[in-house]
Amino acid sequence: MQIHRLRLQNFRQHADTHIEFGAGLTGIVGPNGSGKTTLLEAIAYAMYGTPAARGTRDSLRRRGAPPRSSVRVELDFGLGAHEYRVIRGLNQAELYQDGEPSPIANSLGAVTDKLTRLLGMTREEFFNTYFTGQKELSVMASMSAPDRARFLSRVLGYERLKVAQDRLKVKRSALKARHELLEAGLRDTAELDAEESQAMIRLADAQEAVAQADAGVAAGKARLAELTPRWEHAQQLRETVLSLDGERRVSEHHVHAAREKFSALDRQLIEALAAQEKLAQLNSQLEPLASLRAERETLEKQAELFAARKAYEVQRQDHQARLKRIQERARLMPAPEALADAENRVQSVKDALQSATVDAEAKRTAWVRDAQEVQTKRQTLLDQYKDVTEQRERILEAGAEGACPTCSRPLGKDYEVVLGLLERQLEAIRNNGNFYRQRIGQLAEAPTEVRAAEQQRDTLEQDAAAAMVEVQRLADLVQERTTLTKEREALEAKLSEVEALLGGSRAAYDEARHHAVRATIEALDPVVLEAERMKVTAERAEGLVAEAERAERELSRREAEVTALAERIAGLGYDEADFKAVHVAMEEGRNAGHEAEKVLVRTRAEYAAAEEAVATVERRRKERHELSRRAKKAGTELLLYHELDRALTDLRTDLNATLRPELSDLASVFLRDLTNGRYSDLELDESYVATILEDGEPKGVISGGEEDVANLALRLAISQMIAERAGQPLSLLVLDEIFGSLDEERRVAVVELLRGLADRFPQVILITHIESVNEGFDRVIRVVLDPSSGVSTVREPAVEDMEHVAA
Repeated sequence: MQIHRLRLQNFRQHADTHIEFGAGLTGIVGPNGSGKTTLLEAIAYAMYGTPAARGTRDSLRRRGAPPRSSVRVELDFGLGAHEYRVIRGLNQAELYQDGEPSPIANSLGAVTDKLTRLLGMTREEFFNTYFTGQKELSVMASMSAPDRARFLSRVLGYERLKVAQDRLKVKRSALKARHELLEAGLRDTAELDAEESQAMIRLADAQEAVAQADAGVAAGKARLAELTPRWEHAQQLRETVLSLDGERRVSEHHVHAAREKFSALDRQLIEALAAQEKLAQLNSQLEPLASLRAERETLEKQAELFAARKAYEVQRQDHQARLKRIQERARLMPAPEALADAENRVQSVKDALQSATVDAEAKRTAWVRDAQEVQTKRQTLLDQYKDVTEQRERILEAGAEGACPTCSRPLGKDYEVVLGLLERQLEAIRNNGNFYRQRIGQLAEAPTEVRAAEQQRDTLEQDAAAAMVEVQRLADLVQERTTLTKEREALEAKLSEVEALLGGSRAAYDEARHHAVRATIEALDPVVLEAERMKVTAERAEGLVAEAERAERELSRREAEVTALAERIAGLGYDEADFKAVHVAMEEGRNAGHEAEKVLVRTRAEYAAAEEAVATVERRRKERHELSRRAKKAGTELLLYHELDRALTDLRTDLNATLRPELSDLASVFLRDLTNGRYSDLELDESYVATILEDGEPKGVISGGEEDVANLALRLAISQMIAERAGQPLSLLVLDEIFGSLDEERRVAVVELLRGLADRFPQVILITHIESVNEGFDRVIRVVLDPSSGVSTVREPAVEDMEHVAA
């Protein structure tokens, strides 16, 4: 695998970074925190998505990125005979092959799965193969022997056998529990035989009981067949008697009603004859009533005219009083010229108020503008003071060899001159700052001329308000004068109309005679009502005679019907005692039949239960047979899982036995290449401790550089084994801050060793913050972080810059 191109958009601190990679030894150089390791993180993120990145998905977006801006990583790489481009964002991913316009995978999960299959490596295997992180060269040296063995098993994938055995253990435990449960569920065959014998006996008893119950039901039906004709005849006879008896009771009721009606008509006839005599007496008392009612109508008309005249007199007095009040109110109204004078005074006060307001606002604006300007200038001086102070502190901390804040070159002999210049700038800033601080105190409160102008404006506002109130009061009075004039004219017209109505002669009216006539008529009203009632009763006398005759004939007819119905009932010969005897016999037969049917239902239910008991025993035999079969199968599977676990254990033992020799052989090959044949072999003992052999003999004491060579050879051998198991050639090597605390000589030696691996690793990428090793790289890519914007940029230094660094 070789990486060709990498592009980052809004990823971590990279806004838009584009890097072209090539063969050979490439150095990515930059200060700590500048975003170098982020480039490796972006490569892993493009391959395996968010799980390969540090932090969470939300932390990938660059701080300060515009809203809705996209997070995007593009990676071009070669793998075998094909070229690939992967594009991954937060919500979408695409994978292209050999420059085709259509992607071969176009979702986050699909791209990750496709790349995992192409590389033949999981995310952990990819990191352990191609990436060597900070301080990982000597990671095994600080481990104990068991930890080193577990580390190698993990990076080489042997731990997957342990995971498989753990899963087998869980499955075996569940299978064992299932086998024991099935064995415990098997029933004893003797117990099943005893249950079957009892069920057969129960079935035979139930068959005999069903036969007896059938015989009882047949006897009950024969008895009911014998009693049914007698019962039906008795019921029919009784229903006929009850029907006739009902008709008889109805006829008796009609006889009683006819007798009551005849008696009532007789009483009403007597009352009608008495009413005729009483009516003659009342009519003599009511003879003067007609003349009294005519006189009352005349007196009521005279009373209406008299009351109307009294009402007109009251209206005249009311109109005269209101007219007098309106005339008095009109005399108090101001002249129309007073309103115009008041409006002129309001306009003059408003003009003065407008001038005073403009003057006050202009003076306040000037005061506020001066105060804000002073505040702004003082803040500017504070910022300048802070910047100059920070520059001075950085120069003092760096000394004469520090960088100039303007040209970024060492100060040297200009160190004291720059410090003096900064001191003079600080003194000038402090003097100006003291002046503006005093000026701010002076402008903290409004000046006297501003307060006087505002006070004059407030006084004029009060005068204008009072003048406007007076204008409104006068306008209301003028409006009221118009309203009073209209009201006076309307009252004068109404008063003339009332005077005209009162101008005629007075009507004669005798109030005492009116009351006397009313009293006499009211005294005769009860007599009128009594006479009307008596008249109605007297008029019914003639009709009541004929009605009484008809009632007498109806009574005789109803009494004859009652006699005929009684004779028909006696002729049927019905006896209630005989009916009850037949009813009792019928009920006893029915009850006996119902009891026989109940016994039959119970015996049939018992027979069905006995059959179910026999079927249950048979079903339990089948269930036992099935459980026995499943238990044997579970036992067979359990033995198989035991054997598989032993086989995996043997496989782990064989792999661990061959791991050290194979790893030693690969590391020895890398060691010979790294040392140009000086050291030929590297062995791992049982504790996985690396030992260098010189001329076939273990070298007990090795230098720090030799230890770095041995660790690098071992790390490369581990990567080679992982790549071979994945079926991929190990053509890429990425090393991140591997120098640690090495001195300058060892750093140069490691770089030279990496250059010597060009035939094995066509592409080596080394990330470091150490500038002194730049000349050992075939290509240098510098990463710089802008503190003000928080954005990292990538550039390749020019040739003269490289020569300057080397010097």
